[in-house]
Amino acid sequence: MTSQVIDGARPASAARRATGRLTRRRFWQSPWLYVAPALILLVTFTYVPVGNMIFYSFHRWDGLSPTMEPAGLDNYVRVFTDERYRRVFLISLYYFAASFAQIAIALYFAVILSFDTRFRNLFKGILFFPYLLNSVAVGFVFLYLFQPDGTLDTVLRLVGLGEHTRHWLGDPDIANISLAGTSVWRFTGLNFVLFLGAIQSIPGEIYEAAEIDGANRWHQFRHIIAPGIRRIISLSFILAISGSLAVFEIPFIMTGGANGTRTFVVQAYETAFQFRQIGLASAMAVALLVFVLILTWIQRKVLPDEEVSLT
Repeated sequence: MTSQVIDGARPASAARRATGRLTRRRFWQSPWLYVAPALILLVTFTYVPVGNMIFYSFHRWDGLSPTMEPAGLDNYVRVFTDERYRRVFLISLYYFAASFAQIAIALYFAVILSFDTRFRNLFKGILFFPYLLNSVAVGFVFLYLFQPDGTLDTVLRLVGLGEHTRHWLGDPDIANISLAGTSVWRFTGLNFVLFLGAIQSIPGEIYEAAEIDGANRWHQFRHIIAPGIRRIISLSFILAISGSLAVFEIPFIMTGGANGTRTFVVQAYETAFQFRQIGLASAMAVALLVFVLILTWIQRKVLPDEEVSLT
């Protein structure tokens, strides 16, 4: 009788052990185990701060006092009705236009250097090098370039164009153009690398077949390259929209927002850390986030992946 009980217990114990081993194996093989650290970091440093920012936007708070005063929608009403905030928001149009020039320049050089060209590796490095530089360093370099009697004025005089010298950062009519040009030089390398990588992922046999059929470089670009990299082009448009609305480093370092160069983000920074209006600055950040999401959604509807083309 005892031996039968023992014999019956052994299979049950073995089954439990086997079930436990299977459970542990499934746990270690679960993809959520490896995704969990990234999700924890994402939630901690992205979604929680965004949630706090939305909460702050409905309050009046100086960032120091332990209590907050409820403000309802007053902060948002002020953001959309105050002339100062609407004016600085329009400054982003300079960078928005510059971003399209940036995309065009990057696409042109990516197409040219994707074919057999002399010194193409050298030119690839030259084009990508500005993106490797720190934004602070770029700001100081161009600050010396644009200052009165600086590098740009000296070069213009050497080539006989001294009468075209300007206060490149002091004249409100051209200061934003100068800063937008700096942004183009700074970020063209990123789009260039994206386009070049996408172009080089297209199989070479397609180009060979096109050449056999008599297609020239323009036909190859129009019928092979542009359709083949349409997803990257769509991504570049999205980055251009969000980047032009969130410009901060270049104008903050080079002009500090003076002479009509204050962007929306620079204004939000000053509102938060100079005027100690954390709630109002949070409302500005939330409004910018919503605006970027809306523009991105519109862009995705107007230029879906399957229809993005440069033809």
